[in-house]
Amino acid sequence: MHKIYINRDKKNLGSPDAYKLIKKAARAALAAENMEADCIINVLLTDGPAIREINRDYRQTDRETDVLSFPQNEFTPGVIDYENAEYDPESGCMLLGDMVLNLPQARAQAEEYGHSQEREIAYLTVHSVLHLLGYDHVDEGEMKRQMRSREDEIMDKLGIGR
Repeated sequence: MHKIYINRDKKNLGSPDAYKLIKKAARAALAAENMEADCIINVLLTDGPAIREINRDYRQTDRETDVLSFPQNEFTPGVIDYENAEYDPESGCMLLGDMVLNLPQARAQAEEYGHSQEREIAYLTVHSVLHLLGYDHVDEGEMKRQMRSREDEIMDKLGIGR
């Protein structure tokens, strides 16, 4: 079972529907990447000022962003190294890492891009899970194309394509 734990750092942030969507999108990304192990992802739902502080403290980047990903393991895209991954000693589940999602920013981006909030939240979740699984887009070349291609495939499987 893929366990996705969702926490909020502000009252009234998110809704049961948003939680279900985040879990569904995360599980779709894990399934698309053929994750065979039971695993854990911790998700923090927050707002702009809080994610800016986290971004500054952990990434030395003093700005708001839509989503942050903190992988627990160093995977190669498309290759899950089960043998060398970190596991929770109590549950035996693989620890994938942490996701921090700025819900107000997701809502604003949905409006800016002209699509639903559901699509934006699902996209940011898929994007973050792919980061936890080793994908990155530090360049504008092959790595970014590979990640965007996987995102599009997973969003299409969710029925929330462009």
